[in-house]
Amino acid sequence: MSERTATIASRVGLHARPASIFAEAAAELGIEVSISRQGESAQEALDASSMLALMSLGAEHGDVVVLRADGPDADDALTALARILETDHDA
Repeated sequence: MSERTATIASRVGLHARPASIFAEAAAELGIEVSISRQGESAQEALDASSMLALMSLGAEHGDVVVLRADGPDADDALTALARILETDHDA
């Protein structure tokens, strides 16, 4: 299983627009990607392609999240998704 951490860069956190951009990108990958707050177990991870799951995560600006995925292209996929989270989409 591949894993990446990312720091939420959007000023409003992972809400509305940034969550929509991220969920759409995660859904297009064709692999299951999970997201959780740093320090939470993999069992507490949520579906990264679900807008509702992302909103319920409650990740704020500066929070660190953990992305996890399995598959042949998981490393590249997680790197691309981390880049989305580390971009301020509210600027």
